[in-house]
Amino acid sequence: MDAGARPRHPAKGMIPLGSQDHYALAAGRVFDGERVLRDRTVVVREGRIADLAAEPPAGLPVTRLAEGTILAPGFIDLQVNGGGGVLLNDDSSVTGIARIAAAHRRGGTTALLPTLITDTRPAIRAAIAGIAAAITAGVPGILGIHLEGPFLSPQRIGIHDPARLAEFGPGDAALLTGLGARGLTLVTLAPERVPPGAVADLVARGARVCAGHTADTGAAIRAALGEGLTGFTHLFNAMSQLGPREAGAVGIALAEAATFAGIIADGHHVGDDQLRLALRLKGSGRLMLVTDAMPPVGDGRPDASFTLFGRRITCVGDRLTGADGTLAGAAITMAQAVRHMSSRGGASLEEALAMAALTPARFLGLDARLGRIAPGYAADLVALSDDLTVLGTWIGGKSGEESSEESGGEQAP
Repeated sequence: MDAGARPRHPAKGMIPLGSQDHYALAAGRVFDGERVLRDRTVVVREGRIADLAAEPPAGLPVTRLAEGTILAPGFIDLQVNGGGGVLLNDDSSVTGIARIAAAHRRGGTTALLPTLITDTRPAIRAAIAGIAAAITAGVPGILGIHLEGPFLSPQRIGIHDPARLAEFGPGDAALLTGLGARGLTLVTLAPERVPPGAVADLVARGARVCAGHTADTGAAIRAALGEGLTGFTHLFNAMSQLGPREAGAVGIALAEAATFAGIIADGHHVGDDQLRLALRLKGSGRLMLVTDAMPPVGDGRPDASFTLFGRRITCVGDRLTGADGTLAGAAITMAQAVRHMSSRGGASLEEALAMAALTPARFLGLDARLGRIAPGYAADLVALSDDLTVLGTWIGGKSGEESSEESGGEQAP
């Protein structure tokens, strides 16, 4: 391709999959993880960023991205229940996990934690085994697993199945961390629903632990913080609220500067004023965008409703609810979350992009190789149009033939 060409889909057809391991991408705007740089060239070699240069190097194949394109680090989503018509609880096969990852890649996500919501111990074992197999098989973008439950408060259960809640037992720390060194493990639990020392045990076994679906007003959460709890799952949703004398989970999450918090910026789960408040108090360095996505993301069917543990979940636009009106996860991609956060949540473009990439990388301890465009980092990239529609993605330097929103992912608002 002529280096001066300006294709409409910069990720499609320019770099044949698997045929080049040393090339350059030139863009008018490159977000390096913290700031937007003008007129830069990203040099990729063997799946990693080799250089971020002012001029395209001589002798390399160079693709010039279309005018107005923003090249940014690929998005990292810590809470992905499903996508492409698949729910992890229902299908933890390598094929099912690959469909979930592919559906979210079209929305800019290049790394994710498939998430198992409250289920039985055999289902937990099966999901962990499926994730391990997917990582071994090289499914692009799978970092590990997020286990959201089953040790949650019945008072803050949300759409989870109360019949599948469980008491934390002697073997459960080993069960939850069964993935071991094969991938990352994130556990969401209600601190008041586990015995003293459980959080410390999980952390010692390599897991990251978040508080979520908790009714505790403060004491158990603070004790868990002392044991190594570092985050909060979907801030404001399914947790104890800030009161005049009791901080609740929301108050502690906002007050404790060292903690991270995920937040769902879809226009349904959290109001725009609350988004702005959380950003002001936590900052983009500690507040992370998550989708909490369900199977309709990337499904493509006109009626993307589905069944969750025998309950019919209705999808209207990007709003998912049970028969009683309870929100049942979300139907957005990370690109939509970035757009909402930057247009209505009070974030600058740089802040919103960081909340989708560098901040979750920091939370996971991966910020030495993910979340930035800098020499030595993985070439996990997303190309975005001026209105933040996804044009293409790269994972490990390889472009995805079906990685644009226009190829079957979500539609720009």
